[in-house]
Amino acid sequence: MYHRLAIFILLQASYLFRNSQQQGLTVDITDENNFCLVVPKKAYTTIGDSENPDGMTVWCRGVKTPGSSGTFPSNFWTHVEVKSPQQDVIQMTGCIDVYSTDRFRPDDSGGQYDSHGGDGKGGNPPGSKCMQYQHYVEMIEPSSKRACIRCCKNADDCDVKHDTSGCLKIIPGNYYNCA
Repeated sequence: MYHRLAIFILLQASYLFRNSQQQGLTVDITDENNFCLVVPKKAYTTIGDSENPDGMTVWCRGVKTPGSSGTFPSNFWTHVEVKSPQQDVIQMTGCIDVYSTDRFRPDDSGGQYDSHGGDGKGGNPPGSKCMQYQHYVEMIEPSSKRACIRCCKNADDCDVKHDTSGCLKIIPGNYYNCA
Protein backbone atom coordinates (compact mmCIF):
# COMPACT_ATOMS: atom_id res chain seq x y z
CA MET A 1 0.00 0.00 0.00
CA TYR A 2 2.80 2.44 0.85
CA HIS A 3 4.40 1.64 -2.50
CA ARG A 4 1.21 2.68 -4.36
CA LEU A 5 0.90 5.82 -2.27
CA ALA A 6 4.50 6.78 -3.00
CA ILE A 7 3.96 6.27 -6.75
CA PHE A 8 0.77 8.33 -6.61
CA ILE A 9 2.53 11.17 -4.79
CA LEU A 10 5.43 11.14 -7.27
CA LEU A 11 3.05 11.23 -10.24
CA GLN A 12 1.11 14.12 -8.72
CA ALA A 13 4.29 16.06 -7.98
CA SER A 14 5.54 15.48 -11.53
CA TYR A 15 2.23 16.68 -12.99
CA LEU A 16 2.15 19.77 -10.77
CA PHE A 17 5.78 20.61 -11.59
CA ARG A 18 5.19 20.35 -15.36
CA ASN A 19 1.95 22.33 -15.10
CA SER A 20 3.57 25.07 -13.02
CA GLN A 21 6.39 25.39 -15.57
CA GLN A 22 3.87 25.77 -18.38
CA GLN A 23 1.85 28.37 -16.47
CA GLY A 24 4.94 30.45 -15.76
CA LEU A 25 5.40 31.43 -19.40
CA THR A 26 5.77 35.18 -19.92
CA VAL A 27 6.18 37.05 -23.21
CA ASP A 28 7.62 40.54 -23.51
CA ILE A 29 8.06 43.40 -25.99
CA THR A 30 10.57 46.17 -25.36
CA ASP A 31 12.01 46.80 -28.81
CA GLU A 32 13.17 44.85 -31.88
CA ASN A 33 16.22 43.58 -29.98
CA ASN A 34 14.49 42.81 -26.67
CA PHE A 35 11.46 40.54 -26.85
CA CYS A 36 10.14 37.12 -25.83
CA LEU A 37 7.67 34.94 -27.76
CA VAL A 38 5.92 31.64 -27.16
CA VAL A 39 7.28 28.98 -29.54
CA PRO A 40 6.97 25.21 -29.92
CA LYS A 41 9.14 23.44 -27.35
CA LYS A 42 10.25 20.75 -29.81
CA ALA A 43 12.15 21.48 -33.01
CA TYR A 44 10.31 21.54 -36.35
CA THR A 45 6.86 21.38 -34.74
CA THR A 46 3.80 23.10 -36.16
CA ILE A 47 2.16 25.75 -34.03
CA GLY A 48 -1.02 23.63 -33.86
CA ASP A 49 0.86 20.52 -32.76
CA SER A 50 2.60 22.49 -30.01
CA GLU A 51 -0.71 23.51 -28.44
CA ASN A 52 -0.78 20.80 -25.79
CA PRO A 53 0.39 20.52 -22.20
CA ASP A 54 4.15 20.90 -22.12
CA GLY A 55 4.31 21.59 -25.89
CA MET A 56 5.25 25.27 -25.66
CA THR A 57 8.07 27.36 -24.26
CA VAL A 58 9.31 30.95 -24.47
CA TRP A 59 12.34 32.10 -26.42
CA CYS A 60 13.82 35.57 -26.03
CA ARG A 61 16.19 37.99 -27.68
CA GLY A 62 18.00 40.37 -25.33
CA VAL A 63 15.75 40.34 -22.25
CA LYS A 64 14.71 37.16 -20.44
CA THR A 65 11.42 36.40 -18.73
CA PRO A 66 10.37 33.78 -16.17
CA GLY A 67 10.06 30.41 -17.88
CA SER A 68 12.09 31.34 -20.97
CA SER A 69 14.32 28.57 -22.24
CA GLY A 70 15.86 29.61 -25.55
CA THR A 71 17.37 32.50 -27.45
CA PHE A 72 16.37 33.87 -30.85
CA PRO A 73 19.21 34.71 -33.23
CA SER A 74 19.70 38.37 -34.15
CA ASN A 75 18.33 37.74 -37.66
CA PHE A 76 14.98 36.23 -36.56
CA TRP A 77 13.10 39.41 -37.53
CA THR A 78 14.03 40.42 -41.09
CA HIS A 79 11.75 43.48 -40.98
CA VAL A 80 9.96 44.57 -37.83
CA GLU A 81 7.95 47.45 -36.47
CA VAL A 82 7.39 48.02 -32.76
CA LYS A 83 4.76 50.57 -31.86
CA SER A 84 2.06 51.57 -29.39
CA PRO A 85 -1.06 52.09 -31.51
CA GLN A 86 -3.01 53.26 -28.44
CA GLN A 87 -2.47 53.81 -24.73
CA ASP A 88 -1.67 50.64 -22.75
CA VAL A 89 -0.89 48.59 -25.88
CA ILE A 90 2.44 47.66 -27.49
CA GLN A 91 2.91 45.44 -30.53
CA MET A 92 5.50 43.94 -32.88
CA THR A 93 4.62 43.13 -36.48
CA GLY A 94 6.77 42.03 -39.35
CA CYS A 95 8.66 39.40 -41.27
CA ILE A 96 10.60 36.50 -39.80
CA ASP A 97 13.35 34.21 -41.08
CA VAL A 98 11.88 30.80 -40.27
CA TYR A 99 15.22 29.19 -41.13
CA SER A 100 17.08 31.18 -38.45
CA THR A 101 15.81 28.81 -35.74
CA ASP A 102 14.70 25.18 -35.58
CA ARG A 103 11.45 25.98 -33.71
CA PHE A 104 9.25 26.19 -36.83
CA ARG A 105 8.26 24.16 -39.86
CA PRO A 106 8.50 26.39 -42.95
CA ASP A 107 5.36 24.79 -44.46
CA ASP A 108 3.22 25.50 -41.36
CA SER A 109 0.43 28.04 -41.92
CA GLY A 110 0.73 28.93 -38.25
CA GLY A 111 -1.43 29.53 -35.24
CA GLN A 112 -2.12 31.63 -32.19
CA TYR A 113 -0.90 31.76 -28.60
CA ASP A 114 -2.64 34.03 -26.11
CA SER A 115 -3.27 34.90 -22.48
CA HIS A 116 -7.04 34.62 -22.30
CA GLY A 117 -8.46 32.52 -25.15
CA GLY A 118 -8.83 28.79 -25.65
CA ASP A 119 -10.81 26.32 -23.60
CA GLY A 120 -12.10 27.95 -20.44
CA LYS A 121 -10.55 31.31 -21.43
CA GLY A 122 -7.41 30.36 -19.49
CA GLY A 123 -5.04 31.10 -22.34
CA ASN A 124 -2.83 29.03 -24.57
CA PRO A 125 -0.48 28.22 -22.91
CA PRO A 126 -2.66 28.27 -19.79
CA GLY A 127 -1.75 31.04 -17.36
CA SER A 128 0.68 32.76 -19.73
CA LYS A 129 0.93 36.55 -19.72
CA CYS A 130 2.84 39.54 -21.07
CA MET A 131 5.37 41.34 -18.90
CA GLN A 132 3.96 44.68 -17.64
CA TYR A 133 0.73 44.25 -19.64
CA GLN A 134 -0.84 41.01 -18.37
CA HIS A 135 -2.67 40.15 -21.63
CA TYR A 136 -1.35 39.27 -25.07
CA VAL A 137 -2.15 37.68 -28.41
CA GLU A 138 0.61 36.26 -30.63
CA MET A 139 0.49 34.69 -34.06
CA ILE A 140 3.33 33.00 -35.90
CA GLU A 141 2.77 32.17 -39.58
CA PRO A 142 5.92 30.37 -40.79
CA SER A 143 4.70 29.67 -44.35
CA SER A 144 3.95 33.40 -44.79
CA LYS A 145 7.22 34.36 -43.04
CA ARG A 146 5.16 36.60 -40.78
CA ALA A 147 4.72 37.05 -37.02
CA CYS A 148 2.92 39.44 -34.71
CA ILE A 149 2.40 39.97 -31.02
CA ARG A 150 0.35 42.53 -29.11
CA CYS A 151 0.46 43.10 -25.35
CA CYS A 152 -2.44 44.90 -23.66
CA LYS A 153 -3.42 46.04 -20.19
CA ASN A 154 -7.09 45.53 -21.13
CA ALA A 155 -8.01 42.06 -22.42
CA ASP A 156 -10.48 43.59 -24.91
CA ASP A 157 -7.57 45.25 -26.76
CA CYS A 158 -6.03 41.83 -27.53
CA ASP A 159 -8.41 40.05 -29.94
CA VAL A 160 -8.30 36.30 -29.29
CA LYS A 161 -11.64 35.52 -30.96
CA HIS A 162 -10.37 35.33 -34.55
CA ASP A 163 -7.57 32.82 -34.06
CA THR A 164 -7.70 31.54 -37.65
CA SER A 165 -7.76 34.98 -39.29
CA GLY A 166 -4.01 35.66 -39.19
CA CYS A 167 -1.78 38.57 -38.27
CA LEU A 168 -3.19 40.97 -40.86
CA LYS A 169 -6.66 40.78 -39.25
CA ILE A 170 -5.77 40.33 -35.57
CA ILE A 171 -2.95 42.89 -35.28
CA PRO A 172 -3.00 45.55 -38.01
CA GLY A 173 0.51 46.84 -38.60
CA ASN A 174 3.43 46.92 -40.99
CA TYR A 175 4.15 43.53 -42.57
CA TYR A 176 6.51 44.68 -45.35
CA ASN A 177 5.06 42.20 -47.90
CA CYS A 178 6.76 39.33 -46.06
CA ALA A 179 5.82 36.41 -48.29
